[in-house]
Amino acid sequence: MYSISEVAIRTGFTAYTLRYYEKIGLLSSPLRKGGKRRYTEGEIRLLKFMKMLKQTGMSLEDIQEFLKDGCLLENVDSTNIQFKKIQTRADILKKHLLLLEEQKQEIETVMKVTKEKLETYETMIGGLEGEE
Repeated sequence: MYSISEVAIRTGFTAYTLRYYEKIGLLSSPLRKGGKRRYTEGEIRLLKFMKMLKQTGMSLEDIQEFLKDGCLLENVDSTNIQFKKIQTRADILKKHLLLLEEQKQEIETVMKVTKEKLETYETMIGGLEGEE
């Protein structure tokens, strides 16, 4: 079991952010011992996954929707319910992947322009060095 400060270090989330995610229902309230939050390895893995989704620009709303049913491998649901849960997650990931593809195109455009500018400046520097 890990304290909130240990979890903050291991996940990159601040203790404030962890409390906020708990408050808005994005993160379930961890066990408490002596009034202090105690987190499990499983919760740390979940938080690292959340961090990855957040870093790629997924909204908190989509992360919450994605995670609302917990670990699908641990739930025993009917085939129909399991299908709906999986389909919801797949839809969220498809939508997010489209956003990432758009961002990738934008980054590639910026990189192309940056390389062109750099090449121009290096040519200019070479010309100025020849004048010295």
